[in-house]
Amino acid sequence: MKTLSNKVALITGAGSGIGKAAALLFANQGAKVIVSDIHEGHGKEVLEEIKKSGGEASFFKCDTSQAKEQEALVQFAMDTYGGLDIAVNNAGIGGPLALTGEYPLDGWQKVVDINLNGVFYGMRFQIPAMLKSGGGSIVNIASILGNVGTRFSPAYVASKHGVVGLTKAAALEYANQNIRVNSIGPGYINTPLLTNVLEPETIKQVESLHPMNRLGKSEEVADLILFLASSNSSFVTGSYYPVDGGYLAQ
Repeated sequence: MKTLSNKVALITGAGSGIGKAAALLFANQGAKVIVSDIHEGHGKEVLEEIKKSGGEASFFKCDTSQAKEQEALVQFAMDTYGGLDIAVNNAGIGGPLALTGEYPLDGWQKVVDINLNGVFYGMRFQIPAMLKSGGGSIVNIASILGNVGTRFSPAYVASKHGVVGLTKAAALEYANQNIRVNSIGPGYINTPLLTNVLEPETIKQVESLHPMNRLGKSEEVADLILFLASSNSSFVTGSYYPVDGGYLAQ
């Protein structure tokens, strides 16, 4: 029997990178996947890939920074598949690079709206749906920068620290109602979010920040997401799991 057989799983930011890898893996493991992304073209490409491999999935366009769209996304899952068992709050952006004293105010707002408010809005509607289904598992994608700081990314660092704290609060609130909530801290992963904005020479420098001396792969993060989403982690909640090639061990 597959790990996620007959489970309904919602994944935001599933059109590329970590979200795409998780969507493909979940479908392969028997889940009915709601592929959600703000980029309709990317999301529908993932949807078609899942269907071609024999998986079951649907697409729903969603701007995670908008509470009403998150509510509609969860309602779509309920209407389409009759419940919600798993949610992966993955959608996020890097934002501008600048000193805190010079950081663009609109850049701060956008990063916090997507990276932190988006996770809260997701859980705000996912949790009631899961309670109706008898429980579930939520996996929030934070970052290594949800545990430590770095220069020139105050909004990203603050938002990801917030995701880790929000995860712990929700985990405590619903631990006795069969809802588990955990977060993951990826290191620098080989995704469009990173490679589309950095020069090859800069990427080499970023690789050297990790003791393994390479970028992580989206599939390596997806494997951890699958573990936390499944019953294999049935006694795990409120935890923060780095997947970072040793970055935080330094």
